[in-house]
Amino acid sequence: MYNHAPLDYVCPFCALVANMEHEHLLSRRDDIVLSRGSVTAFIGLRQWPNNPGGVIVIPNEHFENIYDLPAHLAVEIHAVAQAIAIAMKAAFGCDGVSTRQHNEPAGNQDVWHYHLHVTPRYTGDNFYGTRGENMPAPQRAELAQRLTAHLMNCKPMPQKPPIRDRR
Repeated sequence: MYNHAPLDYVCPFCALVANMEHEHLLSRRDDIVLSRGSVTAFIGLRQWPNNPGGVIVIPNEHFENIYDLPAHLAVEIHAVAQAIAIAMKAAFGCDGVSTRQHNEPAGNQDVWHYHLHVTPRYTGDNFYGTRGENMPAPQRAELAQRLTAHLMNCKPMPQKPPIRDRR
C-alpha cells in the first residue's frame, strides 16, 4: 500500500528468520529470544545506554508496515510482546516497559519490515533524551540468554471470552 523499500532491498529481518548469512544482516541467531508460529522476537542491534535488553518483535512473513500487516498477525505480535514485557520485568528488574512502532520515513521507520520495539524502562532513564548505539554481539547474546530464561517461565495471560452481540 504505502511502501518505500527500494526494488533491490534485501530485508535483514527476513534473512534472520531464514537463518541466512548476508552482508546486510548484523543480527545473529544468538539474539533470538523467541520464535513461534509466525512471529520471532530478538534483542535489537541498537540499544539505548540506560535501557539495555530492548527487543524487536516481527512477523516471520514480510510485510513492510502497519498498512500491510494482516490483523491476525498483529494479535500474535502483541501476544509475544506481552510475554516479552512480563519476562523483562523479571530478567532486567525494570520499572516499566514501552512499546513503539514506526511507519514510513516520516515516522522514522528505518527497516522496511514491520517491527514492534519492546523496551525495558526505568524511573529517570532519560530514554527520549539519549540515542541508541549498536551493541556488540556477545553482549546481545548475554541479554538474550537472561531474557530467554525468564520467557520459559512466563505464563500467557488468560484470554477473555469474546463479547457476543445480544441484539
